[in-house]
Amino acid sequence: MGKLYLTTTIVDRKNGMKYAKLYKESGLAVTFMTLGAGTAGSDVLDYLGLEATEKTVIFTVQEEEGWLALKKELRRKLRIDAPGGGIAFIIPLSSIGGKKTLQFLLTKDEYQKEEESVLKETAHELIIVIANRGYIELVMDAARGAGAYGGTVLQAKGTGMEHAEKFMGVSLAAEKEMIFIVSKTEQKNSIMKAVMEQAGPDSEAKAIVFSLPVTDTAGLRLIED
Repeated sequence: MGKLYLTTTIVDRKNGMKYAKLYKESGLAVTFMTLGAGTAGSDVLDYLGLEATEKTVIFTVQEEEGWLALKKELRRKLRIDAPGGGIAFIIPLSSIGGKKTLQFLLTKDEYQKEEESVLKETAHELIIVIANRGYIELVMDAARGAGAYGGTVLQAKGTGMEHAEKFMGVSLAAEKEMIFIVSKTEQKNSIMKAVMEQAGPDSEAKAIVFSLPVTDTAGLRLIED
């Protein structure tokens, strides 16, 4: 006990409620759901057995033991590893703003934090690209050219845009698209470099990109194969 993770699940939209129901049955009462759109090409969609790119994205916070149990259920009950099943992955959290917030997210009164450790040698990374709306293809063409298979797009709205020019030297539009790309760790640098060179602040996309370590996954059949 002690390690906290943000669990992110990306599945075909028609299956979203099945996953939400499983999470509730697994004791994950607090979840955050949004709609997304996949960016995979038609050949990748055929390989994965997907008929559409509309996605449901589910976020929840849980402890390590909960994730290990949930991963078994995702594979056993929802066959997440099968073509078209989707992907779920965890990202370690370093802090949460306040005890009440922690109790709300975990739906429990007691939590014992273990000693922090340095995270290294993870097999996968989550690359997050934030770009002006309307430039998904520019971003994804760059990412695919560097080895990415696809990504999931979320609509967003930026705040504090008036400060962007001061720090980045560019004026950014408030309407944004966030692209989530899960990649092998060894491919991360080349993908990020390609996105910054082709869709970075000097382009019309004005994209910024960063990555987070993914410590475990369920799904990812295409990348693993």
